[in-house]
Amino acid sequence: MKTYKVGIIGATGMVGQRFTTLLENHPWFTVTALAASSRSAGKTYKEAVGSRWAMKTAMPSKMADMIIMDAESDIEKIASMVDFVFCAVNMKKDEIKALEEKYAKMECPVISNNSAHRHTPDVPMVIPEINDDHIEIIEAQRKRLGTKRGFIAVKSNCSLQSYVPALYPLDADFGVEDALVCTYQAISGAGKTFETFPEIVDNVIPYIGGEEEKSEVEPLKIWGKIEGDKIVSASKPHFTAQCLRVPVSDGHMAAVFVRFKNKPTKEQILEHWATFSGAAQKLELPSAPKQFLHYFTEDNLPQTKLQRDLEGGMAVSIGRLREDTQFDYKFVCLSHNTLRGAAGGGVLLAELLAAKGYFD
Repeated sequence: MKTYKVGIIGATGMVGQRFTTLLENHPWFTVTALAASSRSAGKTYKEAVGSRWAMKTAMPSKMADMIIMDAESDIEKIASMVDFVFCAVNMKKDEIKALEEKYAKMECPVISNNSAHRHTPDVPMVIPEINDDHIEIIEAQRKRLGTKRGFIAVKSNCSLQSYVPALYPLDADFGVEDALVCTYQAISGAGKTFETFPEIVDNVIPYIGGEEEKSEVEPLKIWGKIEGDKIVSASKPHFTAQCLRVPVSDGHMAAVFVRFKNKPTKEQILEHWATFSGAAQKLELPSAPKQFLHYFTEDNLPQTKLQRDLEGGMAVSIGRLREDTQFDYKFVCLSHNTLRGAAGGGVLLAELLAAKGYFD
C-alpha cells in the first residue's frame, strides 16, 4: 500500500489529540501538518496544548515540536503539504461547513469528525463495516464542488457506534421496525476530563444538547441508498432516543429495545452478530477489528472499564440479550467513543478511502 501525507485540523482538542496518538506509527499515513485556531498558530504543538494533554499515553515525540499552522488562514499552505486532512475543529456549524469546503476546493480531501456536513446529501457518512458503498457518492460531490481530488467524507455521531452496528446485521433477514435507545455517554464525548468537569463526579446529567436528534436521525442516512446525486435516508427503522451524560471517562453504553417485522430467535440473533463483518475486515484495513461484534454471555458484561478497549477500542461489545415484555428483545452494547466513535472511526474511514483509491 502506498503511503500518504496527512494533516490534522483542530489538533489541540481532545479528538485532535487522539488523532495524533493513532497516527504516530500508522503504516499508511504520516502526519506532516498540524493546525488549530489563530491562538495556537506559531507555537509548537507541545506549547499549544500545554497542560491540556488529555491522553493516557505521552504526546508523540515526532509531533511535539511541529509548528501549529492557522486552520483558516493557512489553508493553501496546508493543502500543498498533505494528501488529505482529518478535521476535528471546535467552531460554529456554519463555520465548519465553510472551512471544510474550502479545503475540499483546494483539492484537499477532508475526513471530518464534525457534525456539520452529516446531513449534506452528497457527503457520505460512513461506518466502514456497514455502508462502505456510500463513498461512491463522492463522484457526484466532486461535480458539485468543481473538484478533481477534493471532497468531504464524515463519520457518524459517536453514540451511534454502539447500537447501529448491533442492529444493522439483523435488518435484512428480520426487518428492524422500531428501536428505543437509551445512551449513557462518557465525558470525553464533551471534550472533558474529570479535572475539567468536576460537576459530573457523583452525578448524572439527563441532557446532551442535540444528541437525541442525532441518535434518531443519523442512523436513517446510514441505512439509506444513493439515488442519483444524493444519499436518500431510509424511512425505517423508527428510532427514539434518550441520552444521558454519566461519570465515565471513556466509553458510550446503550440500552436497546427492538421490535422486528419477523421476530428472530435468540440463537439467530447471536449467529448474525458472530458472523457479521464488512469491507473493513475484507480489505484487512490496519485499524479494523478482526471481530467487529463481540457478545458476552455473563450477566454483568459488557462493562465500560473492562471492554471499552477491546481490539484497540475499535470493536463493539454486546450483552444481556433477552426477550422483552413490550418490544421483541432488549440488550446492551458498548463502544469506545473517542476511538471507534471519533478519531479511530475517522482513521478507519480514511483507510477505506485509501484502499479504494480516493486519495490518488
